[in-house]
Amino acid sequence: MNRRGRRVRLRRIAATDVGRMRQPAVQPEMIAPVLEIIESVRRGGEARLRQLARRWDGLEAGGALTRDPREMQTALDSLPRGDREVLERAAGRIEHFARAQLEAAAPVDVAVEGGRAGDRVVPVRVAGCYAPGGRFPLPSSVLMTAVTARVAGVREVWLASPNPSREVMAAGAVAGVAGLLAAGGAQAVAAMAYGVSPVPPCDVVVGPGNRWVTAAKLLVSGVVGIDLLAGPSELAVLADEDGDPVLIAADLLAQAEHDPEALPVLITTASGLVARVEEELAAQLADLPTAETAIAALHNGFAVVAPEQEALDCCQQLAPEHLQLHGGRAAAWERELDRFGTVFVNQSVTEVFGDYGAGPNHTLPTGGTARFTGGLSVFSFLRRPTWLRLDDGPARVRLAGDAAVMARMEGLEAHARAAELRRRPRY
Repeated sequence: MNRRGRRVRLRRIAATDVGRMRQPAVQPEMIAPVLEIIESVRRGGEARLRQLARRWDGLEAGGALTRDPREMQTALDSLPRGDREVLERAAGRIEHFARAQLEAAAPVDVAVEGGRAGDRVVPVRVAGCYAPGGRFPLPSSVLMTAVTARVAGVREVWLASPNPSREVMAAGAVAGVAGLLAAGGAQAVAAMAYGVSPVPPCDVVVGPGNRWVTAAKLLVSGVVGIDLLAGPSELAVLADEDGDPVLIAADLLAQAEHDPEALPVLITTASGLVARVEEELAAQLADLPTAETAIAALHNGFAVVAPEQEALDCCQQLAPEHLQLHGGRAAAWERELDRFGTVFVNQSVTEVFGDYGAGPNHTLPTGGTARFTGGLSVFSFLRRPTWLRLDDGPARVRLAGDAAVMARMEGLEAHARAAELRRRPRY
């Protein structure tokens, strides 16, 4: 039992029920109120944004709505030396990984019939990066989003974070952002999407946030690009009989303390492991400052005991944001699994390392969306416009003829005539 005298018990569910346990990133009831906020900021500009920031983000009457690079540098300079060095080392690891991704984004240049075709790898010009600032300000999210944008080549990177802490401001300086908008929620997303001086209209808006932020990103996604829709945080631990209950409990609690709506999950092939993990959860909760939040999230989570193949299928159905592999089969399981935001292989590595800048980004898909998308990366800030060049010759004549035939199949005579004109040598 924990210090409140409550026994910790993970809800047991059958392997066949795992697929329905996905949590949607955006709840339908959020659409109308969030749309109202977005439209009010779009129409009302700075005055309306300031009203909302005073109401929800702790902005003082007449207080500065933005912070400039000098203020962020002052915050960085005021940090204890050890804290500053940690931020800088984390930024370096994130940058190293992002640069490797950028090098993989080679432009295409290929021979086609009659000429050549290809694409260009071009960064967006302005990016808006959101960093949560509620109960737990997250300088790590500043680095994950803004450092990655800078590596991609984005010219102007803006940060938004409500009531920014010194650490968040310092991380903005490390990341080299152009400025910080001291607002949060749907109102900050709207400001970055449509522009509220001095914040310009952004080309993409990225970063994790609460359900208001996520719903707002969905609603502005036709105006700007977004990285993904990140709902409540998720961790699935897959363990066999060799899984260490102390480490498993620690990993589940690290996820559970994020948010009462977080989803900590234990999937195991060992029937006795769940009870041992529950005992360890109770012991570790006894002196955990965030125990109240963690207990609520544990009640939201669940446990599954199943044979190995069913356990693997459960992971694939859930497609979790984070997948942690514990026990002697971890390496073999990694080769079989491919639906997750990030996988952490063997119990020597914890999901927390991913949170705090080991390299890969911690802004990851939730709610089963890892089935079709990955996490935030340099690719979130890149465009690939294509090009086509054709030489004068029989190949171009043949292509023009084919295009004219297909155009008439579709009833588009002007298309056909434009193609046929290119059959003439003078063009």
